[in-house]
Amino acid sequence: MTTSPIRVLCIDDHALVREGLAALINRQADMQVIAEASSGSDGIEQFRLHQPDVSLVDLRLPDVSGIEVIARILGEKPAARIIVISSSEGDVDIHRALSAGAMGYVLKGMPREALLQAIRRVHHGDKAIPPEVAAAVAGHLTDDPLTPREIEVLTVVATGARNKEIAVTLGISEDTVKMHIKSIISKLGAEDRTGAVTMAIKRGVIHL
Repeated sequence: MTTSPIRVLCIDDHALVREGLAALINRQADMQVIAEASSGSDGIEQFRLHQPDVSLVDLRLPDVSGIEVIARILGEKPAARIIVISSSEGDVDIHRALSAGAMGYVLKGMPREALLQAIRRVHHGDKAIPPEVAAAVAGHLTDDPLTPREIEVLTVVATGARNKEIAVTLGISEDTVKMHIKSIISKLGAEDRTGAVTMAIKRGVIHL
């Protein structure tokens, strides 16, 4: 009996990435790319139209985030099977994606076989979390996370704004800004505010 190939949707804003994924996947006897999308909103529409078996979703999209795409797809079809394929190794990005409902997370720099295995595992109903991805999350499980306000403050700090400017932007006192920055530096284990920004970007706490 002939088994139907796994029908895959690719959502990524880079044409070269989509073309590379399609070339790789379509070479496999047991899977094929049935649709592509270059934005989150188009990805959601393509999902509705084609009802793929597995969707590959990038986190960085030009209109809505990959996290929102995952949430909206699963809101419409809870049984949808989604794999995030991203260049971000940040534990916060990974945690957000998995918490949103992604069944797999593959880094774009990984060997091609890692993606193919992930597609097959997720299609089968299993999770697909490579050891490198699991280790990134596990390394920060006991960390004290930044509060939403601290993330707001750090996002403005990343623009190069001074404490007074941050206070005006967020409508809080300068002393409160100083308190938040001190807490942020401590939680991230940084030496100063510049180091905190660098670390936050690397981990996916904030995005510029």
